[in-house]
Amino acid sequence: MAYEFILTERFDGVAVITLNRPDKLNALSFPLVRELDEALTQYEADDDIKAVILTGAGERAFSAGADIHEMAGLSSDELATRQEVRGHATWHVATFAKPLIGAINGLAYGGAALMSSTLDLRIGCERSAFRFLAASYGRVNSTWRIVAAEEAERIGLLNQVVPAARLIDTCLEIGQMIAKNDARMVQGIKRLLHEEIGMGWRDRFNTEEDARATWLAAGHPREGFKDFLGRKGQAD
Repeated sequence: MAYEFILTERFDGVAVITLNRPDKLNALSFPLVRELDEALTQYEADDDIKAVILTGAGERAFSAGADIHEMAGLSSDELATRQEVRGHATWHVATFAKPLIGAINGLAYGGAALMSSTLDLRIGCERSAFRFLAASYGRVNSTWRIVAAEEAERIGLLNQVVPAARLIDTCLEIGQMIAKNDARMVQGIKRLLHEEIGMGWRDRFNTEEDARATWLAAGHPREGFKDFLGRKGQAD
């Protein structure tokens, strides 16, 4: 499918989605958000895709966040309608069934910082920086000082920092490592982690036991071990 505001590529079980408005610092315009949601829906239904990487075009920004120039010209009704679509897309990113990896190639401000915080893994580089600033123009998330790459890694906004030249390759290596596992189990584990948020240890244990006996039941152990040993033998 051809898109105007994002780019999509496929690499051995891993899809890469690039926010593609570099002249606008990849600001999250309404058309871009809608295309992103469509691409995620397509990849969610594609059994050949086991993980998805999300990044931004150019060297300056992952994304500058919501396109406030676009929003400033809208009526209240138009803004409310578009916010409903944006809310759906944001929730889709947060609850995406497959592993979603952020290659945070530059600044991630406002809505993009918020979106980044919902990704499963965030790999950054020396150009990565986060800022939650919606309150400064009368909206809601948080107003923080800029969090640069080193501090972002220290406080968990980034899982890892690598040189910019290695960013996409590192994310692809992680994605392809994930893709070698049993996709149903990887996606099941992610679903369990989401469902267990806020539960105590015993409830989390019981939830996993219930899943293993029902919707996340494994096949016969012999088959799983055979596949695992076959993959291990190939790797050796």
